[in-house]
Amino acid sequence: MLKKLVLALAVTAITAPAMAHVSLETKEAPAGSTYKAVFRVPHGCEGKPTNVVRVQIPEGVISIKPMPKAGWTLEKVRGEYGKSYDYYGSQVSEGVKEVVWSGGNLGDDEYDEFVLRGYFSADLKEGDTVYFPVVQECPDGLTERWIEVPAEGQSSDDLELPAPSVKLGKAHGGH
Repeated sequence: MLKKLVLALAVTAITAPAMAHVSLETKEAPAGSTYKAVFRVPHGCEGKPTNVVRVQIPEGVISIKPMPKAGWTLEKVRGEYGKSYDYYGSQVSEGVKEVVWSGGNLGDDEYDEFVLRGYFSADLKEGDTVYFPVVQECPDGLTERWIEVPAEGQSSDDLELPAPSVKLGKAHGGH
């Protein structure tokens, strides 16, 4: 009987979907600051490796500089912001809206990190939560879309595929 129970638990563990989410290493940052976003990708898609990681840049996060990654091709998709933002005395109205790392091979049983740096504009205030939707693309058209944003009164814990997020705290002086 014990052998059957152990076998049943082992089969369940092997066939259960991965519950780990793409997340940000640092979940809090000062408003009006530069932020190093480290996206932790804990697995592939249904046993397949991740070949593409796409990060959508939220409105109000500007001056994006992604970190190149050995073995991956880096693409910066540029576009116009919804408005102009002040960036240390200069007005910016366009910039990187999406960062794409492609051509890599992150096995389903492997973990990796994808990094970019950006600036939280003055439009983003203390107490705001900023969401970075992420899509993992794998062979055979498989994808993991970490794009869900909680509705009013809901928590990211209530969602199946929550977008990685950072909570903004009190702004620091200077830069």
